[in-house]
Amino acid sequence: MSVEPKPTRLRALIVDDEPLARMRLRSLLADCGVVGVEVVGEAGSAPEALHVLSITGVDLLLLDIHMPGLNGLEVARRLREQAQREGNPAAPAVVFVTAHAEHALDAFELNACDYLTKPVRRQRLQEALQRVAQRLGHTFMAPPTTAAPPDKVLVVSDRGRILRIPFSELVSLKAEMKYVTLRTLTHTYVLDDALVDLEQRLGDAAVRIHRSAVVAKAAIRALEKRALPGAEDGDANESWAVHLAPTDEWLPVSRRQLAAVREALVAPA
Repeated sequence: MSVEPKPTRLRALIVDDEPLARMRLRSLLADCGVVGVEVVGEAGSAPEALHVLSITGVDLLLLDIHMPGLNGLEVARRLREQAQREGNPAAPAVVFVTAHAEHALDAFELNACDYLTKPVRRQRLQEALQRVAQRLGHTFMAPPTTAAPPDKVLVVSDRGRILRIPFSELVSLKAEMKYVTLRTLTHTYVLDDALVDLEQRLGDAAVRIHRSAVVAKAAIRALEKRALPGAEDGDANESWAVHLAPTDEWLPVSRRQLAAVREALVAPA
């Protein structure tokens, strides 16, 4: 009688110059069900990552591309060349995790297992882990996939018209004078609804960043200090802001809402 091999764990190194991005990946990995991953380290730069790899056995490299100095593509290139020189079949598998979609072709030319764009979703990360496991011959199984639930919709009134806006298309809502401006991936609507009412109806899908602004959590790419005109803090250089990926805009975050925005960034999808 044949015996099924015991499940094994992937030893992973997370490389990203943004601490919040590393924290979010850790959280997502911990939430990936029975997919076994052990994070053996983190690195905030390419030189730090190469040092860790020189002293620690790693199966999987979750690698950002845009970092100060040496970028992630060059790290992957060096690892591939080193493996070829040494005839090492145990070189770590690489999954790129980046905010920039335009490097996908270069990434796969370097034999990357997968290419994930931020903000990373749990299901896509699970798929990437399964590809890595198959390439490395690991025997654990990913959680069973289920049909995606239908997208929730926000019913709003746009100057008398009744509209159904899918949550997945929402980017931001801003209170301006007597109205609320709602931005989606492709349109801007002027709503008769109150911002506080819209925020309640969106629930966990959105987070308030300012007394007059609410944004979709899925649209947030980054949180960092920015010099923004008219920011809440007196010194613009000390003002926090979020970067919204779909519209490539920065919106100020009030000090009161900063903790909630940080929590939204690192919470599992």
